Amino acid sequence: MATEAEWERVRDGLRFGQVVTGSVVRVPRPGAIGVFVDIGLGVGGFVDVALLPRRSEDWPAEGTVTDFEVWWVHGDHQQVRLKPSDPQYLCEDFADFVARFRPGWPSDIGEPVRGSRPPAL
Repeated sequence: MATEAEWERVRDGLRFGQVVTGSVVRVPRPGAIGVFVDIGLGVGGFVDVALLPRRSEDWPAEGTVTDFEVWWVHGDHQQVRLKPSDPQYLCEDFADFVARFRPGWPSDIGEPVRGSRPPAL
């Protein structure tokens, strides 16, 4: 876990939609939780199950290196929440998901993540 000062530094440098390259480091319960991603910032990255394909066989496997976008930050866990940039790793109904749960997503892109609230999942 990073110090509070380090977490603030990382968080202050992030923008919604910012693309980061990461390596999938853990898939603890395929189909149930999501995947943990090392994004090289000293804090963890995570992709929620809701943003991944329905079939866990289509999820990125441990060791997969690919691009992700900053979706929001989870301050209590010092975690950067991500969405896959590559459509093969993104939920099939992403457009519907955004329309229902995060209609402001396109306008959020480029805005700082500081003080953000998690999207409803």
